[in-house]
Amino acid sequence: MWNRPGRRRARPVKVVLPVTLCVSAVVALVVSLAVRPPESHAAPAAERYVDIAAVPRAPAPATGPGASTGSFTVDCGRNEEDHYNADNVVVSPGVTSGAHHVHDYVGNLSTNAFSTNASLAAAPTTCAGGDRSTYYWPVLRRLDRTGADAEDVGGGLDGNTGEILHASSVRVEFRGNPLSDVIAMPRFLRLVTGDPVAATTDDLLVRAQWGCSGHPGRFSTRYALCPEDSGPTRTLDFPSCWNGLDTDSYNHRTHVQFPTADGVCPHATFPIPQLRITLTYDLPHGTPFAVDSFPEQSRDPRTDHGMFVNVMTDRRMAELVRCINEGRPCRSE
Repeated sequence: MWNRPGRRRARPVKVVLPVTLCVSAVVALVVSLAVRPPESHAAPAAERYVDIAAVPRAPAPATGPGASTGSFTVDCGRNEEDHYNADNVVVSPGVTSGAHHVHDYVGNLSTNAFSTNASLAAAPTTCAGGDRSTYYWPVLRRLDRTGADAEDVGGGLDGNTGEILHASSVRVEFRGNPLSDVIAMPRFLRLVTGDPVAATTDDLLVRAQWGCSGHPGRFSTRYALCPEDSGPTRTLDFPSCWNGLDTDSYNHRTHVQFPTADGVCPHATFPIPQLRITLTYDLPHGTPFAVDSFPEQSRDPRTDHGMFVNVMTDRRMAELVRCINEGRPCRSE
């Protein structure tokens, strides 16, 4: 599903056992499965956390004379409508509960596994200015309370225990490129950031950025432990170098790539507005929390990720690009 190499299947070995022994073993296995509660990943290991004071502040990239320094912020609310599901229309279209964890949405109110470009373009939205794009990411949960979905697929049945947290703030911002102007995104462009299977692979695709409110620029791939006057944050930066042709690709990544640290896009790609989503949570100091994940990922913080489908009209996208290229801070109205 996420374009990761599979494991080599072992050669079967034939074993002959007495019939009574086989029956007893099967009965024991069935009984053990029946009484065993769903596997819980409620408490990630201690090494998955870091004190925010120990995290250095990341330097801001230098800007060149041709930089596009403007921004365009879209007010899409905080999912006050409780739009949640365990679907993933970008990666697993047509598969109900294909994510095996719960996604949190703002923007398009119809998004599910069976959404199409046409259905998204016709649906209501939470975003000001009529932006029908869909923005989504895994929910964050506090682990000292039982979730309403403790017996549901995507929730407790997939190891994602705890009460879902509403973000206290969701900032959706499109930014420029430090070296050049940006060009418009095509309508229905799909974007993915982060690696939801990072715990069982490598860190090549990891883009998790955990932090604390009031501590800008300090990001870690581990859960951030915040002081009493601060709450956890997640910053999702999306790729911004488009191949100029496709709205999607076989792995949902190669058609739009990340620039280098200084803003240079790979060969044969073009800078588009860079989407940044910043999530902030109000959480009592010391309250345990964890992000939803695939069951085998054990709620590893490195697996944080997000998805986006651009459903802006061409006119609205042109306005967004103009603001960014002219160096103006703009907001949707």
